Formats: sequence, structure tokens, C-alpha cells
Amino acid sequence: MALKHARRGQIPPFIAMDVLRAANERAAAGADVLHLEVGQPSTPAPSRVLAAAQAALEREALGYTDALGLPALREAIAAHYRESHGVALDAERVVVTTGSSGAFLLGFLAAFDPGDRIAMVSPAYPAYRNILTALGLVPVELPVGAAERYQMTPDLLAREADTLAGVIVASPANPTGTMLAPEQLAALAGYCRNMGIRLVSDEIYHGIVYDKPAATALATSDEAIVVNSFSKYFSMTGWRLGWMVVPKDLLRTVECLAQNLYISPPSLSQHAALAAFACGDELDANVARYAENRAVLQAELPKAGLARFAPADGAFYLYADVSDLTKDSREFCQRMLRETGVACTPGMDFDPLRGHATLRLSFAGTRETIVEAARRLKSWKR
Repeated sequence: MALKHARRGQIPPFIAMDVLRAANERAAAGADVLHLEVGQPSTPAPSRVLAAAQAALEREALGYTDALGLPALREAIAAHYRESHGVALDAERVVVTTGSSGAFLLGFLAAFDPGDRIAMVSPAYPAYRNILTALGLVPVELPVGAAERYQMTPDLLAREADTLAGVIVASPANPTGTMLAPEQLAALAGYCRNMGIRLVSDEIYHGIVYDKPAATALATSDEAIVVNSFSKYFSMTGWRLGWMVVPKDLLRTVECLAQNLYISPPSLSQHAALAAFACGDELDANVARYAENRAVLQAELPKAGLARFAPADGAFYLYADVSDLTKDSREFCQRMLRETGVACTPGMDFDPLRGHATLRLSFAGTRETIVEAARRLKSWKR
């Protein structure tokens, strides 16, 4: 008799990681690859973070920490909100997590019951949809485009509001890079409060912005679950460390879940991250390079036939409409990798219904990588 396979585990792959595997296989075979597919900085952790990690290796036992994280790190994160956003945050509400992925899992489990409906825009980060599905929750995808600047609005929520338990927003967003203005985020928070909808605000690309600062939901809501990470702006992707800010009424629930699911976040990463908030000059230099890379792609890709992008206010992505070039973005990206060595992610990851005509390009790499990728795409004979 065949053994059972749980339906909850039958979720789609994260296609960006499949593309990365194909790109790495190409590189292992001796061919060159220009990585524009994966959303991670090409820089290591800041020098002070590396020094703090080395010091911790020499002096700390590096055993389990509190499930909610090192008290000193929770205080540092609360101070970061005071200094960056003018928000007075009680460090008790800060929960250090195993990456932002761990934060989403804890937040969804603490706030929602199986069968609850959670709204999100489409296109969006695919793990929202897939984690919700694996937990027995129901993702409600609301298609957006240029008219909404690819972001959630109260009018969109109103179509489903009576059936919703929660909504996920991201600003800056993956894959589009678009942002909610402070008044827009405040309006969403107010609407959710009035309708009894739990707001989950993904703020992991805060710090990577170009023309205006990013707003935090904490400025207008004490009921929201706010998720952030050391992976993007702080350039600590592989250290698997994030955080969340939760309402006090959810804190004990989140703590019990964390104790049982993870015991504690990685100890070494937490000690190292204590130095991260003192690395602004080094990290802002990374953002300046991203801005230069963005400018290169925006200027050069139209010469390659890629001219329609979502407005990339932040993060390090361009989300391109390629409907005039292909109706199969996955095959298009496979052929691009095979014929040019440029790896990027098909839009099917982010928008199952319309992603066949879009793709995402990451400009988090070196300037040399971005310039060469643009040159190859301009000369690619499709």
C-alpha cells in the first residue's frame, strides 16, 4: 500500500531557486553566468558584523538564546525604529526570528485559523501564497497593475472585506519595487482596524529606497504584525536572521510557537547582528550601487526590447512586461540563460495568472555584472 502524501505539502516550487540551480549547473559545466535571478545582495555582511561574529566565536558559548531573541538585540531593533522612523517601540514587542520566513510562519500561525482568508496583491512574493496554503489558510489574490502602482488599496480590499481575516502588504515590494506612501499605508491600517482585518506588513526591503523613505505600519497601527530582516539592507542573507514586531496580545502565543518550532534563532547570527545598526555608511554605499545599477538597466534594457517596468521605488528589482516578446516567460528565461548566460526569474513565480508575460531582474549584483548583462541582452538575437 502506498504511503500517504499530505496535500498541504503539495505547493508549487519557488521558481527563482529552480533558476538558480540551472544557473549553477551551467557554471559548474564551465560556462559563465550573470546572476540577475536571485534577490540577495552580492556583498558580504558589513565589516563590523564580521568582527562581532569573530569576537562571539571566541568569547561566547553560543548556546540557545531566549526564544524571542537576545534582549540586547531586541533593544537595538526598538532603538532602530526610534531613530529611523520616530516610532517609540517597546522592545518587549520585538521578536527575533530565523529569517523573515520564520517570522511569517509564526505570525500566520499566531493570528489566523485554518480556513481563514488572507488577501494579497498579485504579483507578489510567492512564499506568501505558498506558506498560507501549507498552513491551511486561503490566499485571496487581488490582481493589480500600473493603475494601482502594483499596491493594495482599501477599494481593492472592499471587494472581499466581509470574508477576510487578514491582508499582507509589502513596501517596497517584491517583485515590483513599488512603495506605499505614508498616507496610503495609514489608510490601509485604518481600514483594517475598522473592518477587523489583521494587517501584516512586510518591510524587509526598508533601507533600500531611492527617491523617498519607506513608511512603517508601526507609525499608525499597534495591531499590525510587522516583519523585517537582516537579509536585504543589512546584507546578511545567509545568516538567516529576521525580526517581527507583534501586538502585545499575540506575544505569548508567538513565544510558545517559537519555543516549540525553533527553540531560538541562530545564536551566532544574533551576536553578530548587534553590530549591524552601526554600519550605515557601508550599507548606504551598497544602496548607492543599487541605484546606479537600476539606472543602467532602465537606460539600456529598452534597447533590448524591454521597456515596460513597474516603478522601482525601492528593493533591487525591475519587473518587466515582456508580452510583446513572449507568451511563455519560463521558456523565455530558459532560452535567455542558455543563449546569453543571463539568469533572471520568470513572472510565473509572482503572478500565476499573468506571469507568463513578465519577468523579474535583480540588480543587486556588481556594476560590472549589470553592465555586461545589459550588453548581452542588447545583442541577443531572439
